[in-house]
Amino acid sequence: MALNKVYKLNTGATIPAIGLGTWQAPAGEVETAIKTAIAAGYRHIDTAFGYNNEVEVGKAIREALAENGLERKDIFVTTKLWPTFFRPEKVAEGFQISYDRLDIEYIDLILLHWPVALSPEQGPVGIPRKADGTRDVETSVTPSITWAALEKLYESNKDKLKAIGVSNYSIPIFEDLLKTAKIVPAVNQVELHPYNPQQKLLDYCESKGIHVTAYSPLGSTNSTLLGDETISKIASAHDKTPAQIILSWGWSRSSILPKSVKIERVKANADLIELSAQEIQQINELHKTHGKRFITPDWGVPVFDEDFE
Repeated sequence: MALNKVYKLNTGATIPAIGLGTWQAPAGEVETAIKTAIAAGYRHIDTAFGYNNEVEVGKAIREALAENGLERKDIFVTTKLWPTFFRPEKVAEGFQISYDRLDIEYIDLILLHWPVALSPEQGPVGIPRKADGTRDVETSVTPSITWAALEKLYESNKDKLKAIGVSNYSIPIFEDLLKTAKIVPAVNQVELHPYNPQQKLLDYCESKGIHVTAYSPLGSTNSTLLGDETISKIASAHDKTPAQIILSWGWSRSSILPKSVKIERVKANADLIELSAQEIQQINELHKTHGKRFITPDWGVPVFDEDFE
């Protein structure tokens, strides 16, 4: 059963291969989705300060644990530190806000949401912009500086925080970070799907002991993946939906975070299969003609490696 599969982290803990993503999931709907997911066997819930739903996510988790006879240790919860908390003196504040909002005893994993620091002067929420409309990025606060502060937070709060990691990190950014890091990130959460498989990044992270989790494993908003001819043919052969084939491919390479607030889709997203080597290879080839990244914020500073391999 797909929901029973786990990957091992460099901390010694395990992370479920399938989790529920909650980006863009509104209050009310996100609670129902989480309760449905946990009742269906999901054991990983992913949220973030920047999603503005940590309070609802925490409430739903607490209620779902009680309703399903589960303990806190049975669920893996990931959240993310927003870039307005990336100044070293702000890291602990950002963590504490997420910790209090979730109210679930401890956080299994917190990630630096982007390798870009934003000015906190306009407040912690949202994406601050300068008068000219560009994002108010603090280039002097490098990922290494923020990571060092997160390491200190982790070392002094192991009862509240079990692992630390990053999100949207490319190989060049990792190369710089690992020069000074005392703790190797446990996870790198990135956009990853057949049109943006990031095999080089996967191989790099594996070589460093960093687990990769895929967000937007179906390609996100305006994705053409679900209509891809190759994927549709494979889906028909197995009497599955294109989404289930894409997630089956992704689940074989990394942990994945499909997101939906529709009850039947939440359940269907965990009904996955083992694809043949030939089918996997066919999907592996898609980026050569359809390479595309769907999540591309205009940070104004280099973030992504545009090699779709």
